[in-house]
Amino acid sequence: MVSSSDISYLRRSVELARQALETGNPPFGSVLVNATGNIIQEDHNRTVTDGDATLHPELTLVIWAQKNLTPSERAASTVYTSGEHCPMCAAAHAYAGMGRIVYASSSAQLGQWKEDMGQKPGPVVSLPINQIAPGLSVDGPAAGLDEEVYELHRLIQT
Repeated sequence: MVSSSDISYLRRSVELARQALETGNPPFGSVLVNATGNIIQEDHNRTVTDGDATLHPELTLVIWAQKNLTPSERAASTVYTSGEHCPMCAAAHAYAGMGRIVYASSSAQLGQWKEDMGQKPGPVVSLPINQIAPGLSVDGPAAGLDEEVYELHRLIQT
């Protein structure tokens, strides 16, 4: 369950998603929070501007964490993200031994939004995180913030 203490981190991830959109990328943003509640790394989607389809913020945080955190620090961390991890990011998260995931909007919501807006689905089937990595602790979506994420995706159409 998304708690009131999770909301500020989720708000930051939505702000980063807005930054991604403003720089010409799909609106996704994520923050990595350590066990003491400090944001230690953040990123937004850069798949378009950097020309690399793997530059999802969730994946770049995992890569950073593997280089900069011990296994126990990774396990005690939380990734807050504007949208539920895709299968690539969920698998990387699990393989790296990362901790909890909290998301503002779900993959199912994104799929429905795309369908409603007449967009084609992505090249990979969207699945819930726990179908990819059943052992991960996952919470979301966050009521209210999911609507803000929807508005960012809707802006792609305008």
